[in-house]
Amino acid sequence: MESPNKKSAHKPAVSSTNRGSTKNTTGVLQPSFSSSSSSSNSFSGVVHKSWIKENTKPSEFRLHSQQRAAQRKLFNSTVAIKFYIIEQHKKQVEKVLKVIEEEEVRMLRREMVPRAQLMPLFDKPFSPQRSTRPLTVPREPSFKMAACKHDCSCR
Repeated sequence: MESPNKKSAHKPAVSSTNRGSTKNTTGVLQPSFSSSSSSSNSFSGVVHKSWIKENTKPSEFRLHSQQRAAQRKLFNSTVAIKFYIIEQHKKQVEKVLKVIEEEEVRMLRREMVPRAQLMPLFDKPFSPQRSTRPLTVPREPSFKMAACKHDCSCR
């Protein structure tokens, strides 16, 4: 049965409220009987429903996926451009740092001219001074255990 939202030029011959009856061309309801019975006045209990299907045409529709694909393509291109700009900036920074480092190396090489070291003076021989600290006094080692302050059986 069709939904009430759809408007149709042709309605089905049997509705849900008129079971067991059909509409003729004049619009008058008439009971429908089985044609297989021998007498035309007896009711066989079988209702013949004549459903006429309409030829429907699909309505035009637009998939959201096409619109999303276009948006995604635009997004991917902007992300690629950002990555390219970041990469170019990194390369430029690396070049600048490399130039600065090479300049520092050149300056260090200019400043670090090898110079001869002076010879140590051997004219005055080294003579150590006697220490003023008193000598240590030796004492015997104590192998006894020190007394515990609390009661324990460690003796």
